[in-house]
Amino acid sequence: MKLHTINTGLFKLDGGAMFGVVPKAIWQKTNPADSNNLCTWAMRCLLIEDGNRLTLVDTGIGDKQDDKFFSHYYLHGDDSITTSLAKLGFGLDDITDVFLTHLHFDHVGGAIKRENDQLSPTFKNARYWSNEKHWQWAVEPNAREKASFLKENILPIQESGQLQFVEEKENIEWQPNINISFAYGHTDAMMLPKIKYKGKTIVYMADLLPSVGHLPLPYVMAYDMFPLQTLTEKQAFLNEAVDNDYILYLEHDPLNECCTLQRTEKGIRVDQTFKLSEI
Repeated sequence: MKLHTINTGLFKLDGGAMFGVVPKAIWQKTNPADSNNLCTWAMRCLLIEDGNRLTLVDTGIGDKQDDKFFSHYYLHGDDSITTSLAKLGFGLDDITDVFLTHLHFDHVGGAIKRENDQLSPTFKNARYWSNEKHWQWAVEPNAREKASFLKENILPIQESGQLQFVEEKENIEWQPNINISFAYGHTDAMMLPKIKYKGKTIVYMADLLPSVGHLPLPYVMAYDMFPLQTLTEKQAFLNEAVDNDYILYLEHDPLNECCTLQRTEKGIRVDQTFKLSEI
């Protein structure tokens, strides 16, 4: 097995929304905001190369939305799925599996492409993996989360016949050396891959822990549907991660790809940060 970082570009989100009840005077020390109170975030996907399977975890925001939509998110940087795959010698048609942690637009947008007025899977040879509970949550969204679940990102996956569901069962083995954990605070039934790699366990954190700056327990995003559940899930996971020496792979941290954790007098905090390629 080989793991590769797939950078898909940077975008901006409101700092207050990203840190919830935490005052700006505190969070801006680690995530400085611009004059519009926006902070820069990564959309860092993961490529798992294992035998005949080439699995992409999440897909970034994509490029099919209109200018008005993108004007809210200030996309920048030179990276995309296509260019990042090409640097590794792969193309879109080489992907055999697309694993979607959840169906918010910054995680699933790149899964579907637009050609003229037609929407179709970006990865025509891939199976697309979600789970039934989260899929239903996304296609029948609540009013608060509706803006994050865009039909053009989601419905064409099912219409293509390429959609598959992971069984909703804690720590289920999805592929050899890849187990799936579920989290329910950010959105219903978000999936976190736990990958055995070079004698370590690497966890793709999705939105349970967007960045190193979110390690303190009260640092919960205002985007989360059930923030108290997120807090409980995060506390349990962080203790599990320290006890088992997990490596956390951070999807949204603009600076840090991976980190390990340690216990301190202030709680669980970052120990070391490093690139995936350094493992």
